Amino acid sequence: MSQFDFIVIGAGIAGASVAAELSATAKVALLEMEDRPGYHTTGRSAAAYEPNYGPPPFVALTRASGSFFFNTPKGFCDAPLFTKRGSLVLVPKSAAAARHEYLTDMHGVQQIGPHEIQKLYPIIRHDYAAHGFYSSDTGDLDVHGLHQGFLRQFRQQGGKLFVSAPVKAIWRIAHTWQVDAPQGTITAPVVVNAAGAWGDRVAKLAGAIPIGLQAKRRSVGVVPMADYPDVMNWPFVVDVNETWYAKPQSGKLLVSPADETPVEPHDAYADDLALAEGIERFTQATTVEVNRLEHSWGGLRSFTPDGSPAVGYDKAVEGFFWLVGQGGNGIMTAPAMARVAAALATHAPVPDDILAAGLRVAEISPARFGK
Repeated sequence: MSQFDFIVIGAGIAGASVAAELSATAKVALLEMEDRPGYHTTGRSAAAYEPNYGPPPFVALTRASGSFFFNTPKGFCDAPLFTKRGSLVLVPKSAAAARHEYLTDMHGVQQIGPHEIQKLYPIIRHDYAAHGFYSSDTGDLDVHGLHQGFLRQFRQQGGKLFVSAPVKAIWRIAHTWQVDAPQGTITAPVVVNAAGAWGDRVAKLAGAIPIGLQAKRRSVGVVPMADYPDVMNWPFVVDVNETWYAKPQSGKLLVSPADETPVEPHDAYADDLALAEGIERFTQATTVEVNRLEHSWGGLRSFTPDGSPAVGYDKAVEGFFWLVGQGGNGIMTAPAMARVAAALATHAPVPDDILAAGLRVAEISPARFGK
């Protein structure tokens, strides 16, 4: 039997980052059901930093994470985590009046016309966009570097990582959790549920009432762009109704229908029909002919009923801490999310800089679901 102060279930970006924070002052076990951390959602991210995207809690956490990405602590990783790349929201002529709220409470966003769009995105069809919204404050994130940096920090601080460790049972005796994994029984006063799409299943094992997490599949295809040598200079592009997006990566384009298909938690794969529809929308908007995909993949994004994350202790189950529902925003919010979660888990004040970025703790509390 191994005794710890915290057991973190799930070694994706949420679990790895909070485990790194907690292990600075506590003995922490990190359990991953797969044979390597980050196999599901974390390893299949589009890897963008967008400080204006998502519900208010995500916007606040993303903005509060910016300083970590721009000025990464020495020794955390070997290469920069952030590479600047603009983002462009296209408003098709068929939706010319759509979403003018893009200019409301948005940092660094400007409305531009067709001529400016053509300069930024030379493959756009001249008659496609009525106007667009451009931000120069966005960029690419090194997901692998970020994830491995947190895992390295966790290990250096004495944390213990268990892989191929699916949780078989969880029970509580005398204010202490007993977690049964293939490696044996691991104990701690607190269990942190960072199991992503499997979060409600972990909750049931612990006797907690599920929040109502919904896993949703996202499909991505890789389009070869050998005829476009300047592709890496283009911005991240999405249409205003989020029916497709395209992001340069390694001299190619990642193209997605931005699908959010409800599914059961599983090893996700691309939805061929949804991907074909997304590619069709992309080709209708651009002059690129897509004759083949180099490959494709699917990822899972998990959502709470109101779309914002659940971070905090369960009201009814002693020592059970929720850290779920990142909804595709887990990478760009990870540094701040981990600091908030670690503060709440240790009953410490939430850092002032994160509150100053606009986070309202009540908006992420599991208590809003009665949990």
